[in-house]
Amino acid sequence: MPPFAGKRILLGVSAGIAAYKSALIIRLLKQAGMEVRVVMTDGAQAFITPLTLQALSGEPVRTSLLDPGAEAGMGHIELARWADLILIAPGTADLMARLAHGMADDLLTTLCLASEAPRLMAPAMNQVMWRHPATQRNLEQLSRDGWQWVGPDAGDQACGDIGPGRMSEPEAVAEAVFKVFRPAQTSRSCHIVITAGPTREPLDPVRYLSNHSSGKMGYALAHAAARTGARVSLISGPVNLPTPAGVERFDVDSAAQMHSAAHRLAQGADIFIGCAAVVDFRAEAPAEHKIKKHQNEDSLTLILVKNPDIIADIAALPSASRPLVIGFAAETRDVEHYARDKLARKGLDMIVANDISQAGGVFGSDDNAAWLLWKTPDGQASESLPSQPKARLASDIIQRALDLLAFGETP
Repeated sequence: MPPFAGKRILLGVSAGIAAYKSALIIRLLKQAGMEVRVVMTDGAQAFITPLTLQALSGEPVRTSLLDPGAEAGMGHIELARWADLILIAPGTADLMARLAHGMADDLLTTLCLASEAPRLMAPAMNQVMWRHPATQRNLEQLSRDGWQWVGPDAGDQACGDIGPGRMSEPEAVAEAVFKVFRPAQTSRSCHIVITAGPTREPLDPVRYLSNHSSGKMGYALAHAAARTGARVSLISGPVNLPTPAGVERFDVDSAAQMHSAAHRLAQGADIFIGCAAVVDFRAEAPAEHKIKKHQNEDSLTLILVKNPDIIADIAALPSASRPLVIGFAAETRDVEHYARDKLARKGLDMIVANDISQAGGVFGSDDNAAWLLWKTPDGQASESLPSQPKARLASDIIQRALDLLAFGETP
């Protein structure tokens, strides 16, 4: 079941070029299982059509306070009571001013006055308008009235200016919505340990066994986890990536080193995510000196031994110190079959499976798709996440992990 199934979002769209972003916001909220109904101001309809948002939300779009059909049953009051959250994206300077003064001169402002639901706004306007003292006074008043905010961001604007006032990206707005409903205790004081990147197993002082892992997925997970406010420990194999802000990084090289760091950090942690591509075998006896190629030898025999199974060992920790354990499965065929087998065989709580046989692969790419499988009190549940930037996919996975930690299964 999607993580926020049944939550009811009333999305208000006001006049601004950023209104086009509301379409993707609806899609992201619907993917999370939320019900979305849309109210548009007159000006908003000049930038995006009600039909577009109706097709995405699956619900009629309301545009008028004086709608005879709806008002026969006091429709605006029913809609105000229906909402679990009112989200306005984009929110213009004009709309902020009217709300700050308690006006109810159209359907959207009337709903805001008639509802007791939490209220969240993503402002969008020219940088001079955002900085204007009147807008800042309205911002302060609305904050005192209980409004929450996402953005605005700074950067290039449609008018050619550069500065604060850009509406936050749809992913950031959706994440702000999710935070309203996510139990605060799931991320506050939560310790998440993540492994990332490849390991290297030396054959001699020059050569080693490894794989194509870039570490991008693990680092994206660490960044997404840190954004929730969690304490994040990242155990990283050799990669060429900067440490995400707010993350404590522990560099390792071999599987044995990663195994030692994982055991030390995972005991007492809340969540352990094994995203690293750990080399399964190592040389039994790495050569002390560089292995030479001799003219009379056409082959080389290496004796390899198994590396420790990091994720299985963490899953086998005593319950008092065992975290929620999430593994990854990169497969070239029968993805679901092998994922179910790995979940059971290694005693995991959730597994993230990737099909690496697709064109372009997964290692080193910026996009990824995944199939999630997790344990529930009644058995197992699963969800497919479409191909998308790894940063967005990582945010979805962290959300599922936090929900699983809070509820024992995703809500």
